[in-house]
Amino acid sequence: MDYSSIRSADSPRSLHELLGGGIVADVMLWKRRHVTIGTLLGTLAAWVVFEVSGYTLLSLLSNVLLLLLTILFVWAKAAQILNRPPPPIPQMHISEEVIREVAAFMHPGINMMLSIFHDIALGKDSKLFYGVAIYLWLISIVGSLTDFPTMIYTSLIIVLTIPALYEKYEECIDRYMKLAYMEVWMYERIYERVSMKCFNKIMNCIIEILKES
Repeated sequence: MDYSSIRSADSPRSLHELLGGGIVADVMLWKRRHVTIGTLLGTLAAWVVFEVSGYTLLSLLSNVLLLLLTILFVWAKAAQILNRPPPPIPQMHISEEVIREVAAFMHPGINMMLSIFHDIALGKDSKLFYGVAIYLWLISIVGSLTDFPTMIYTSLIIVLTIPALYEKYEECIDRYMKLAYMEVWMYERIYERVSMKCFNKIMNCIIEILKES
């Protein structure tokens, strides 16, 4: 079985369909160019704010909220003194329907994570434990090499560039991937033959030693 047959069997749909086919796929593949560029620029601006200015997320939110509340408070007091209309702030509330939709959206993911934690804590799935442990270890290594804003910005750059580049140069990438797959398959067969010969020689040596003893 070669690479092309594996790819056709595993991913018969287009890349856009594999990414969900919605607005997220459009943004990742630059089909909504203005949204993608705006996302990149906004993330870059946030990264510059956190990295250059030294702000943390908590301090930035606190300062922004403090400035906003101060402006609105002074505006409202000035409007009362000058007999002018107050700031045009709509009545803010969250409906129960929105809460239910958010809860329904988060419910399966939270239950899945709790189920995974339960199975690992009780030692029911060793394979799952090792997999989660490796992922957490890798996250720990990445976290020690960079800070959170840089990691988020780098991840976003990867998400918004690699799928788009793959869609644009799909035929060329698939051709090289097929060649790489064939090379790996060939070296794997050579390794299997060599390792089998070495194993047979070791076994023959062991048998001869046992016979002499």
